[in-house]
Amino acid sequence: MSISVIIVDDSAVVREVLSQILSMAPDIKVLAACADPLLAINRMRLQWPDVVVLDIDMPRMDGLTFLRQIMAERPTPVVICAALNNQGANVSFEALTAGAVAVIGKPTGNTKTVLPQVAQALLQEVRDAAGARMGAVKRMMSTAYPPAKLTADAVLEAPTSRHVLVSGSDKIVAMGTSTGGTQALEFLLPKLSPNCPPVAVVQHMPAQFTASFAQRLDGLCQVKVREAKNGDQLMPGLVLIAPGGRHLLIKRSGKHYVAEVKEGPPVSRHCPSVDVLFRSVAVCAGRHGLGIIMTGMGDDGARGLREMRDAGARTVAQDEASSVVFGMPSEAINRGGVDDILSLEQIAQTLMGLRA
Repeated sequence: MSISVIIVDDSAVVREVLSQILSMAPDIKVLAACADPLLAINRMRLQWPDVVVLDIDMPRMDGLTFLRQIMAERPTPVVICAALNNQGANVSFEALTAGAVAVIGKPTGNTKTVLPQVAQALLQEVRDAAGARMGAVKRMMSTAYPPAKLTADAVLEAPTSRHVLVSGSDKIVAMGTSTGGTQALEFLLPKLSPNCPPVAVVQHMPAQFTASFAQRLDGLCQVKVREAKNGDQLMPGLVLIAPGGRHLLIKRSGKHYVAEVKEGPPVSRHCPSVDVLFRSVAVCAGRHGLGIIMTGMGDDGARGLREMRDAGARTVAQDEASSVVFGMPSEAINRGGVDDILSLEQIAQTLMGLRA
């Protein structure tokens, strides 16, 4: 069964190229390519698509306003395809918090020449979006062919024993998420008390968005939230968000946990990778860690969560009903890395009870 798509972009050239890219895939059918949201909504009411590919900067109605209208009328997976300059990155980030499931950047330059460079990523994002659970997105709001798949071995060595021995008793929380994660984190992190253990987070997100995302969360939370920098000391009441395009590892420095932000190849097809974060916490914290894997496509984090559990940490996976996409939690469960399967609300209750 094919995935039906409507494209909304004011550029005739972009509409033509996107239509060609998507129409080449045997499992995708382009219903229409519309010049603005007002034309698109009329076409959508004749036949509602499985996925909308949406630009941001358009006449008559901007893409962000249209996205919010879609989410209010009939929540539908939306992939933002927009320029990721400074202004575009900020607005595209707003789109993620408003319910878009993914953002892909348009390359700069001659459209017909460079837009096909994003063809494989676009196809993969559309396929992933078609499997998103939009009901879960709505509840949270109201309350490509990838390269060879590397493991965390590409960044750091695996734990050398089943139960890692670490000194000290400092607790630390490691969280990993992808599609639907922006909304999940906005629901969870404000529940943390100022004296909670330090938290490290990997959210799959382009490099242009993570600083803005951390800033937004900081304004919503009692704890301090910021994008991680190399050498940051993790303290109670602090949440560090992995910067897009770089891996976040946690290490011991005396009695303290310290962030290491480093370049590296994609692990489990992602940079930052949840597997890398989880493995580092398994090594440095052992039984003092709490690992939480949440909504997202694929299997990033499944191996690392198992390593945390083998090192003695408590591990939690978000349940299927509250996940936008159950891929990452499901893989972690299947690999035996999960102690508890909890709803998003139950994870929130767990976090509310944490004390450093």
